[in-house]
Amino acid sequence: MKKIFAFSISGILIVGLAACGSSKTSSPTAEVSKNVLTGMPGSNGKILAVKIDDTPPAHPQIGLDNADVVYIEQVEGGLTRLATIFSTPETLPELIGPVRSARISDIDILAQYGHVAFAFSGAQTKLFPVINSANLENMGAEREPATLYSRDQTRNAPTNLILHPQALLDKAATENKSIDTVKSVGWKFGAAPIGGKAISSVTFRWPASRYGATWSKAEKRWLLTYNGAPDLAASGKQLGGSTLILQKVTITPSEYHDKAGGITPFSNTVGSGTAYLLRDGQVTPIFWNRASADVGTTWTLKDGTNANFAPGQIWIGLTDNEPVFTYPATPTPSKSPKN
Repeated sequence: MKKIFAFSISGILIVGLAACGSSKTSSPTAEVSKNVLTGMPGSNGKILAVKIDDTPPAHPQIGLDNADVVYIEQVEGGLTRLATIFSTPETLPELIGPVRSARISDIDILAQYGHVAFAFSGAQTKLFPVINSANLENMGAEREPATLYSRDQTRNAPTNLILHPQALLDKAATENKSIDTVKSVGWKFGAAPIGGKAISSVTFRWPASRYGATWSKAEKRWLLTYNGAPDLAASGKQLGGSTLILQKVTITPSEYHDKAGGITPFSNTVGSGTAYLLRDGQVTPIFWNRASADVGTTWTLKDGTNANFAPGQIWIGLTDNEPVFTYPATPTPSKSPKN
């Protein structure tokens, strides 16, 4: 706001404007854009799904700390592999990997996201027709040049194939591939449920892979361990999200198998069941429901109300084992001194 001032010099009237510090010109506050998957500041971009190896030689993984959503799924031999979702352009890493092969469980996991760009390295021969007929864009390493997938010479095959994600998305745009913009897949953000139990840590496992998580009050997220050691990304950051979901699913043998004859397990993410919501240092039993593969999952409390996630990176462990929670020790009351 400006003030008019006037004074006279030798009979000449001088008129001017002066700033008035007592008031400010108000302007509408710009609304901050938030990504629908994380609830964090950032735009909603095209959906990129990447399969990442989760065996010990693959650690530390590259770019995993920048994923919006990470699914842990069981594969042959009781090991785990990760299906990861990237949709925030502002946090898309320069490199992602090590990239590994697709599995049958990926088809249903990814269907709810729409037509995604799917980055992976190989698949069982019988699975390729399923991948090619699914509602996704096959941008696997077999089809794409070295400008999109390169080898990390400091690592050993097969855990050294690295994706250049921006180059992949640019190629998809140049070729007019209809990759969908990210949308909500069911969860919502809001206040933590009332009645959650405080825990100091949790352990959840598969036959040949063991994860743990400890709540960090300072970072406001779960810090993961893998097979008993801190689960670090290649950046040096310990992996983990503000929301950790342990989703109880049925895991059954599928018709697919690897070269060694190992049967590929199928994790069923369609239907309904129970889960655990871990956020803010607490655990809350919840329910999940997904009517079909092409729709998202609803997450509810016992009374049917929404089980809110916390904004930030989300990890979802698809397991048929019951997790083990460690609760804070109850302080022992001090004894009164005897007279």
